[in-house]
Amino acid sequence: MKLNEVVPWGRTLEEYKLMFNLSLSDLKTKILGCGDGPASFNAEMTQLGYSVVSIDPVYQFSAEQIKQRVEETYEPIISQVKQNPNRYVWKNFSDADELGQVRLATMEKFLLDYEVGKAAGRYLYESLPNLELADNQFELCLCSHLLFLYSQQLSLDFHVTSIFELLRISPEIRIFPLLNLDCQISPYVELVIQELSSKGINVKLETVAYEFQKGGNQMLKISRSRIIDNILL
Repeated sequence: MKLNEVVPWGRTLEEYKLMFNLSLSDLKTKILGCGDGPASFNAEMTQLGYSVVSIDPVYQFSAEQIKQRVEETYEPIISQVKQNPNRYVWKNFSDADELGQVRLATMEKFLLDYEVGKAAGRYLYESLPNLELADNQFELCLCSHLLFLYSQQLSLDFHVTSIFELLRISPEIRIFPLLNLDCQISPYVELVIQELSSKGINVKLETVAYEFQKGGNQMLKISRSRIIDNILL
């Protein structure tokens, strides 16, 4: 990954709760955040005493480098949103300017925590589809704005291989959103469901209480039973 290819855009703990239908018992598990980028989720969870490790290829860069990239990409992103307001549901944010201010505050919270979190092993430079993490190291994996969103850039094989890799590390994965960058349901969703179901893996579409991209109010909940653990591991 090159820094000039990164578009940092972080989300809050409250958004994660809504995107992934997180209950209090979910929050108390050992969580892997996949593709967290500059989200404040890890920082906020850590402040509350919960256990989260975030992985993202962007964590190869320093806080200063990520901050500079945030500043470079902020205006183009907000400009795009302003040009296509009909693609979004303006419920949690009144307009693009409020969205932008919330995102900047969120990413600032991340940046203040980032170097300390890296030193503590909470932010790891890792890239799918192969992760240097132990089998069953986590209890719950949350994959935010990566799989399915970048369907044009990442192949079906990449999606399937990545999901099996995450299932090696955690017995449950939740993926949000299921739309691609054009705000259309990813063509891979049904194919992934078929592939996983054929292997005896439990796959469920769940409606969530979060919708910013129009129609983007569903997550994919994937879990493996102990019966097939030996096959996967």
